[in-house]
Amino acid sequence: MKRHTTFSATREALDTGSTSVERVTEQYLGAIEKGKRINAFLSVFHDAALARARDVDRRLGNGTAGPLAGMVVAVKDVLCMKGEQVSCGSKILKGFVSLYDATVVQRLHDADAVIIGKTNLDEFAMGSSTENSAYGPVLNPADESRVPGGSSGGSAAAVAAGMAHTALGTDTGGSIRQPASFCGIVGLKPTYGRVSRYGLVALSSSFDQVGPFANSTGDAALVLQVIAGHDPADSTSARVPVPDYRAALNREVRGTKVGVPREALAEGLQPEIRSSLEQCMDTLRAGGAIIEEVSLPHSDYVISTYYILMTAEASSNLARYDGARYGYRSPDARNLAENYSKSRSEGFGAEVKRRIMLGTYVLSAGYYDAYYRKAQKVRRLIQKDFFDAFANVDCLLLPTAPTTAFRFGEKIDDPLAMYLSDVYTVSANLAGVPGISVPVGADRSGLPIGAQLLGKQFDEFTILRVADYLEHYHHETT
Repeated sequence: MKRHTTFSATREALDTGSTSVERVTEQYLGAIEKGKRINAFLSVFHDAALARARDVDRRLGNGTAGPLAGMVVAVKDVLCMKGEQVSCGSKILKGFVSLYDATVVQRLHDADAVIIGKTNLDEFAMGSSTENSAYGPVLNPADESRVPGGSSGGSAAAVAAGMAHTALGTDTGGSIRQPASFCGIVGLKPTYGRVSRYGLVALSSSFDQVGPFANSTGDAALVLQVIAGHDPADSTSARVPVPDYRAALNREVRGTKVGVPREALAEGLQPEIRSSLEQCMDTLRAGGAIIEEVSLPHSDYVISTYYILMTAEASSNLARYDGARYGYRSPDARNLAENYSKSRSEGFGAEVKRRIMLGTYVLSAGYYDAYYRKAQKVRRLIQKDFFDAFANVDCLLLPTAPTTAFRFGEKIDDPLAMYLSDVYTVSANLAGVPGISVPVGADRSGLPIGAQLLGKQFDEFTILRVADYLEHYHHETT
């Protein structure tokens, strides 16, 4: 699959005067128009983006431009932008316009990025294929008969199709890393609390984290540098210093201890992915890294634990969409009770309703202790598995997904099969640790394969360093 222009390359061209931000933005707008069939975008800010580009050109000219000057960014449509629709890919929020900017959006503006549009997604970020959007599925640029992954499939496809330098997504159980793997790009989920969630329409408040998609680890590191850091508007935002992530890009792994969970190579893993992971181990050994086998003994419980806790939080968070305050209101409701029931029944899609029902069930009297409370206890055990592993290694290497991108319709009618596509990613969200997916190969059909690195809490630095090494080795040998 073609590797598109990185921001670092564009910035070099801008600094030499061989192009302009306006010209770069026009090229990306043209790519969006040409690739409409991909359905990556729900809204495109054509005039506003060009006006912003001209302003950034002036800043570059007088030497006052920010670190992302010239970067064209797409934003997943669960993040608020003042004066723009935030639909969450759902009929129930069609036409709802945000009154303020999410903190990450404001930080992109402050760094002089050009935000080009809002991207498509699984409704309320519920899905692993972006087939659940009320506005139609997103196609995978690597093979348009395949899904791009989800729920941030629109953001992943936008970057993979050359419609933006980078894009913001959200990762609740793998929704950045899995689509990055399916589309053959870099996807980074920061530590829970590293990036502000203010202005993010929450799916599951103890899991969601905002992070970047990019065509290189370096570009992902640069975006994280801008959006990371404490935010007084977000009570879940951590007061932890933000290092210089660009310093991690030294392509040096000598002495780094990389753990490979024995559970990650279990049955069900596509053979080409297993082979790519073994190649990654050989590559790291050649660079002087130390590969050690580790164990995450509660791996068998990650899917059930995640889906109990996530659906419980989702059912609570989505209770606000009732047809009374904002969003869709059923025209057929004759009283308040019908307004609630009809608006929600007509406004929400099938997957959202399924998860609301599951979440309501596990929180109900008589089942709370049997499901929700027990799942919280298992979550602590899963977190301990990571703490124990990281006592001996610096990071973990494992697959991003058990398969490459699957075909449309292949799993949509089998929720359990769909949920199992997150088997290698949800544990990082349960433990609150950072993760990154980096492209390391392709299967016999040419579909991208991603390898995943997980790090200690707030140690994005290490996984960026190792990911950068793997990425450059892969590109040098293909």
